[in-house]
Amino acid sequence: MAVKIRLLRMGKIRNPQYRIVIADSRTKRDGRAIEYVGIYQPKEHPSVIEVKSDRIQYWLGVGAQPSEPVQRILEKTGDWQKFKGLPAPAPLLVAPSKQSKTEVYEAEAKAAAGLADTKPATAPKSSKKAAAPEAAEAKPEQTKAVDPAEPNREAVAETAQDPAGAGADAS
Repeated sequence: MAVKIRLLRMGKIRNPQYRIVIADSRTKRDGRAIEYVGIYQPKEHPSVIEVKSDRIQYWLGVGAQPSEPVQRILEKTGDWQKFKGLPAPAPLLVAPSKQSKTEVYEAEAKAAAGLADTKPATAPKSSKKAAAPEAAEAKPEQTKAVDPAEPNREAVAETAQDPAGAGADAS
């Protein structure tokens, strides 16, 4: 019996999620598997790849053949290089761990009450919103109200060019 390491498709129509399985080569793609050895979720950013390395090494050692997509996944995790005796690849990109909502809430509450001198540990979701308050703090406040309809006379005078040239009287 020929044993393959391949992907078993799961998930919704446009959200594929795969299990990496050990299966008989004669079974259907989503048919009965001998063993489940990992998961692969390509739609996440970065892609989620979890593999039971010791079981993969065992099955490769007894002659199981990986399919092309599974071989690429094993190359990313380093299991294929470990089996072949090649140098290890660069580490995988891993998504940062999420903070609990209670920790975020408590940090925000302390910052609002003025108890915490530091800023909250969470990073803002968009950089435009984060840049606006910091820019306002760095800029000194103006002493008089500015009418947006009236142009700034100093700015207009600096950018205006002398049509007669070199400060000559045009009259």
